Amino acid sequence: MAGTITHDRPPAADGRQGGPLIVTEDAVLLDDLLRLCAAAGARPEVHHGVPEHRDGWEAAPLVLVGDDAARRVRGAPRRRGVVLVGRDQDDSGVWRRAVEIGADHVLMLPDGEQWLVDRIADVAEGVGRPALTVGVLGGRGGAGASTLACALALTSARRERRTLLVDADPLGGGLDVLLGGEAAEGLRWPAFAGSRGRVGGGALEESLPALHALRVLSWDRGEAVAVPPRAVRAVLAAARRRGGAVVVDLPRRVDEGIAEVLAQIDVGLLVVPGELRAIAAAGRMASAAGMVLRDLRVVVRGPFAPGLDGPEVARLLGLPLAGEVPYEAAPLDGAAPPGSAARGPLARFCAAFWERIPVEGGVA
Repeated sequence: MAGTITHDRPPAADGRQGGPLIVTEDAVLLDDLLRLCAAAGARPEVHHGVPEHRDGWEAAPLVLVGDDAARRVRGAPRRRGVVLVGRDQDDSGVWRRAVEIGADHVLMLPDGEQWLVDRIADVAEGVGRPALTVGVLGGRGGAGASTLACALALTSARRERRTLLVDADPLGGGLDVLLGGEAAEGLRWPAFAGSRGRVGGGALEESLPALHALRVLSWDRGEAVAVPPRAVRAVLAAARRRGGAVVVDLPRRVDEGIAEVLAQIDVGLLVVPGELRAIAAAGRMASAAGMVLRDLRVVVRGPFAPGLDGPEVARLLGLPLAGEVPYEAAPLDGAAPPGSAARGPLARFCAAFWERIPVEGGVA
C-alpha cells in the first residue's frame, strides 16, 4: 500500500545521478530496501539516524525512513522527497509520524514495492522534465500522418535535441523503412512484447536503431505480434522519461493499447486533407481520440476543394488550427526522408511548430 499525505511533492532530480538515503535499524526492512534499490539500479547510503554531515540528509535525492527510525529523524530539517516506509498495514499512527517528520508519502511493504522501485529508478536515472510528446494521426487513410511524424522528428533532431520517433501503427509498414533504415541494427516493438513493470529509459534508447540523429522505435517485417497494453505503457513512459521530444505516429483506431499511448501524449495533431470526405472521416477520428487525448489540433493539408481553407476545415471539425502543411509524397526507397531538406516547405512548417511549442530541457 502506498498513500499520499498533504505535502508538496518532491521535484524530479535535476539531471544528476545518485541513490537514496536509507535511515533504519530494522534489519529485515533494510534487506528489503537494499533489494529494491538493486532492482532499480541505485546505490543507497545507509544510516541509523540523521547523518552527521548536513549534506547527507538535505542533498540526498530521495530519503527512505523506516518506521522504526521516525522518532530519530523528527528534528531533521524539513525537505521534500521523504518517504516513510513500514510494514504494519493496521498501524494508524504511521500517518501521524509521517506528518511529524514531513514525509511526502507513506508506503507499506510489500504492497508498495513496485511504486518504490519506480521512484528509486527515477532518482538513479537522473530524471528531469519528461519529453514533450506529440502524437500525429491521419483524419483519413493516406492523409500524410507518417510523413509529418517523420518530418517533425527530423526537424527536432536537427536542433541537436534528444528526439525519439515511435511507430504506434503495427500495420503501417514501419517508419524505419520511411527513414531508409529498415536494415539498421536495434530492437523493434516485438522485442518489448514481454515487458513487465518499469523499462529503463537509458537502456531503451540505447537499444533502438539510430537514424538521422534520432532514435526510432518501429515494427519489423515479421509476423504480427501483439504488444500488451501494459508493455506499451511502460515503453512509452520510458521514452518520455529522459526529456527532449517524442513524436508518435498513431494508427486510425483507438484500442486499449493506443489508449495507453494517447494518455501520455501532450499535443495531438490530426492531419486532414482539404476535402469534404476527409473532413467527415476526420470528425469520427477526432471524436474517438478526443475521449482520451487532452489537446488535439488540426493540421490541414492542401490542395483544397473549392470553398475550403485551413480555418474553415478547423471550424467544421471544432478543433484549433495548428497550421497548413504542404503536401509531400512519401520518399521512394533510398530517397531522402520527409523533412530532411531544412529549407523545404515541410521542414519549415515543422520548425515553426517547434518554435510555437518549445521543448524544455531537450538539448543534448
